[in-house]
Amino acid sequence: MELDATDTALLNLLQIDCKQTTKWYGLQLGLSTTAVFERIRKLERQGVITDYVALVDKVAVQKDFTVFCHVRLVQHTKENVLRFEKQVQQLKEVSECHHISGDHDYILIVNVKDMKAYREFMVNKLTAIDQIGSTQSSFVINTVNKTTAVVI
Repeated sequence: MELDATDTALLNLLQIDCKQTTKWYGLQLGLSTTAVFERIRKLERQGVITDYVALVDKVAVQKDFTVFCHVRLVQHTKENVLRFEKQVQQLKEVSECHHISGDHDYILIVNVKDMKAYREFMVNKLTAIDQIGSTQSSFVINTVNKTTAVVI
């Protein structure tokens, strides 16, 4: 979809803070409240805006031990892939799961309280998925840059 400069500016403002009023966005963009409202609705209808969320501080909810877990499947059959993907979606500790190229098949982003909680997750949940052949974990020492915004 082709976005004009106003749509791009509006999307950037919404990604910074989507809780402002349409009047506030209008003032920033030199548009009427109605024009802003209609642009937002158009972007939602066209699937450019997919969701509105509250971002939670992981430290505040004691889920700040972040792990990148690389997963290799036993076999790369369609059934194994689909079964693994369905099962991993049920794991509340997994905030992201990406099917990737390279030495591993998937990379998971796991958020738990601490190393003990990660071990419990691995032993009782992740390795219970029988399509997994092996895993390799990397632990986040420090987050240097993180954003949810898509640069437009």
